[in-house]
Amino acid sequence: MKINGAVAVVTGGAKGLGLAIAKLLQLLGATVIVLDYDDKALSELPNDLFGKLVDVTQPESAKLAVSDVIKQYHQIDILINNAGVIYSEPFVNIANASGIMHAYNSFRSSLKFNLDSVFIMTSVVVEQMVMLRTKGVIVNISSISANGNEGQTAYSAAKAAVNALTIVWAKELGRWGIRCNAIAPGFIATESTQQAISKTSLDHVKDNTPLRRLGKPNEVAQAVVSIVENDFITGIILKVDGGLRI
Repeated sequence: MKINGAVAVVTGGAKGLGLAIAKLLQLLGATVIVLDYDDKALSELPNDLFGKLVDVTQPESAKLAVSDVIKQYHQIDILINNAGVIYSEPFVNIANASGIMHAYNSFRSSLKFNLDSVFIMTSVVVEQMVMLRTKGVIVNISSISANGNEGQTAYSAAKAAVNALTIVWAKELGRWGIRCNAIAPGFIATESTQQAISKTSLDHVKDNTPLRRLGKPNEVAQAVVSIVENDFITGIILKVDGGLRI
C-alpha cells in the first residue's frame, strides 16, 4: 500500500511509541488521526496530526470515533492498534500482605487495555473496510512478552492473544484484500517502559541483548511502515527486539 495519500488511524498515538508511528506515517504523506484517552497529550500533538479523545476499550466510543473519521475522510486505509498499558505483577508474591496471588482485577484490567481494545477497534474499522471495499491494512502492536515474560502474567497473556488474533484475522480477511500483521517490539526506550520496569531489570535486558541497548521508538515505526508498504505480507509477527529472542 502506498502510504502517501492514505488515511491512517493510530490508537494510543498521542505519546511514546504510538506518536513515533503517527509522525512517521504523516511524514510519508498519510492523513493521520490519533485516538487517545490522554487529553493532555492530545493537546500537545503537532498541528499536522489530528487527535480525538476516545476510550478504545468501549465499543460505542470506538464506533462513534470511527464513524466521525469516515464522515470526514470517507475511508480508513490503515489501522495501527497501539493502545495498551505495560503491566507487571508476579503470579506469587509472598511479601504482599493483602494476598500472595496475582489479583484477578488487575489481570482483567490488563486484558481490557491490551486485548479488548484491539478486538473492538479492529471490529469497528474492518466493518467499514468491508462495506466500503477498502483494501486496508491492520497492524497490531504486540510484544516479545507474548512468549512469556517472568512477572507479566496478564500482559504476556494479552499479547499472546493479540498474536493469535492477528493470524486468525489474516486468514479470514484476506478474501477482502485486508491484510493483518503484528509488530512485537522488545524493550523500547519510552516513558512507559521506564515507569513499568526497574532500572536494574532494564540493565539486565541490555546486557542480554546482542545489540546491547534498548530500541528506539522510530525503529519500531520503521518496521510498521515496511509491513504497510509490502502488499504480500500478511499474518506475520515481526520481532523488533535487537536480537533478544534469538
